[in-house]
Amino acid sequence: MINGILFRVRTGIPWRDLPERFGRWKSVYGRHRRWSADGTWDRILRAVQADADFARRIDWSMVSVDSTFCRAHQHAAGAREEKPRVPKKGRRPGTTVAMKDSDGPGAV
Repeated sequence: MINGILFRVRTGIPWRDLPERFGRWKSVYGRHRRWSADGTWDRILRAVQADADFARRIDWSMVSVDSTFCRAHQHAAGAREEKPRVPKKGRRPGTTVAMKDSDGPGAV
C-alpha cells in the first residue's frame, strides 16, 4: 500500500494508472487521502527526521531555503486553512439526505 502511494508520488502518474502489483488504485488512493487528512504523513516525516537527526545523519547547516526556489501560482494567495473533508464510510460523495414533506417549501 505504502509502496503504491510512494510510486504514484514519485512518478506523477494518475491514480487510475497505478500498476496492479500495488493493489486496487481506489484502495491506495483512499488510504493516501485519509492519511493526508488526519496528519499521519506529517507524523511519519517527523519520526523519520528525528531518528536521522539522533543518528547524526542530517547536517542541518546545509539546510536552507532560497526564495528563488519558492514560487507559487498567482492565485495561491488566500488559500483555505481548513482541513480537507474526508467522506464518511458508506456514503458516496454528492449524495444528500431526502427532505421530509414537512420540511419542504411552504412548511410552517
